[in-house]
Amino acid sequence: MKKKIIPVLIAVVLIIVIAGISVGVKLWEKYSYSKERADLNTYFNMSGEGDVAIVLHNEIMEERARLFDSVYYLDLDTVHKYFNQRFYEDKGEGLLLYTVPDDIIRTVIGSSETVSKSGAETLPYVAARYEGEKLYIAIDYVKRYTNFSYEGFGEPNRLQIDTTWEERQVAGAKKDTAIRVLGGVKSEILKDVPAGEKLIVLEQMETWSKVKSRDAVIGYVENKHLEEAVQELPIPVTDYVEPEYTSVTRDHKINLGWHVVASAAGNDTLDAAVANARGLNVISPTWFKLSDNDGNFTSFASQSYVDKAHGMGLEVWGLVENIEYKDSIDMYAILSSTSTRAKLIDGLVGAALTYGLDGINVDFEQISMDCGEHYIEFIRELSIPCRANGIVLSVDNYVPTGYTDHYNREEQGVVADYVVVMGYDEHYAGSSEAGSVASINFVEEGIEKTVAQVPSQKVINAVPFYTRIWETKDGNLSSQAVGMEMAEEFINAHNIQIEWDDTTCQNYGEYTDGTSLYQVWLEDEDSIEVKLNIMEKYQIGGVASWRLGYEKPEIWDIIGTYLAR
Repeated sequence: MKKKIIPVLIAVVLIIVIAGISVGVKLWEKYSYSKERADLNTYFNMSGEGDVAIVLHNEIMEERARLFDSVYYLDLDTVHKYFNQRFYEDKGEGLLLYTVPDDIIRTVIGSSETVSKSGAETLPYVAARYEGEKLYIAIDYVKRYTNFSYEGFGEPNRLQIDTTWEERQVAGAKKDTAIRVLGGVKSEILKDVPAGEKLIVLEQMETWSKVKSRDAVIGYVENKHLEEAVQELPIPVTDYVEPEYTSVTRDHKINLGWHVVASAAGNDTLDAAVANARGLNVISPTWFKLSDNDGNFTSFASQSYVDKAHGMGLEVWGLVENIEYKDSIDMYAILSSTSTRAKLIDGLVGAALTYGLDGINVDFEQISMDCGEHYIEFIRELSIPCRANGIVLSVDNYVPTGYTDHYNREEQGVVADYVVVMGYDEHYAGSSEAGSVASINFVEEGIEKTVAQVPSQKVINAVPFYTRIWETKDGNLSSQAVGMEMAEEFINAHNIQIEWDDTTCQNYGEYTDGTSLYQVWLEDEDSIEVKLNIMEKYQIGGVASWRLGYEKPEIWDIIGTYLAR
């Protein structure tokens, strides 16, 4: 009997042993650490010789750097997006420019030499170079004008870049371990970590932590292999001291009136234009008009006008515009050429110095999006001689919308003295529907969005002295812009009953004549006062008026009250 039991017991034992081995193998497969290694070229998405991955702070970026002749380069778009928007490329003349408050630093693309007012300097690398159509700037050249830190690593080539230096958590490895692609023992190994190596802890979870090594490898390590994390405050990079863009702003509110001067004879209307303008302290005659694509402009500037205005206690800010000859000029051609910009700037500043102007008012309208970078470079460059000669630089802008972001009001607010919001033309001659020229919501939104980008003391809001008389006839819409007194005459002549409209904060009236519907949203003492109250709310730098001669005399009492607050 015993002989029969023994084989059965052996069989049972064998089954148990085999089952144990099977379970053990499965447990080993489940819980043992994988030794499979990830391909770092795939991990960093490398794409050929010279390609360099960018780790910005703690994120691997889609943007790439390049390695030429052992020098790291960033493309211009990446520089603008993450580091410094003031680098400017002139493709036509093959130049890379960088503006500072008192100078323009130039380098010929493909060369190692830069030129400034201090003279020429030879760099130990090519400052900027093309690869195909894309412009790359040496990272060390970007760093001359920008505070950031970078460190390069190989196999594969990658850059760790930091532009901020907030406090972070750091933990040492308790024992030899590995950074893995994902949290899990079966995940592939990205990097071996010896005991004692410090890791930056990006995110701590229950059993694994997301970490970054000092050589910019980001992955996961088990918490049990990490020492307790401690806080570390990196030393910020302050190699570059940003120069101060000083402003020629006034210590009082600006009260500017635009004086339309359409010919030399128009200068004789100065007395009439300001006859009732109590409290006016700046007059801006429309003197300078771009006339061709070579940087030339027509001028109605008059020394006697300036002398008379100064005698009245008025500053003179000559206006330069691009509307008069808009059909025969190409703003992109003018502004995208460094030589043409320089010629235009020299001409404008020369005229200001010749006639003793106190300021220049730039009114460039209908600038296309692709011309935006050239437009703001023009404003930067114009600000340099204006600043040097004490000439006030003011820039006119539409009410902010997504379609006008390329005017770069934030940069205007740095380099210019005043940023003027043209707080009108909410509804204009080409509008598809009748409406207010400047409803209060439209005006406030324009001011609010501008002061979010520009120091409030630099912001001037322009109010309209005109009203549009709208006619809708047989489904067709037309309008004409008239001054305040003419609008009032129209109301009286047709016995139109006007009522205050709380939505627009304007007096509104309408009447029907045959098949024509006439509508008016009046600009008058009441509407202007509400606008001025909003301007006071935001503590901006003053008021401008389009245009002198269209107002009723009573308006100046309303503006005077605003100025005295």
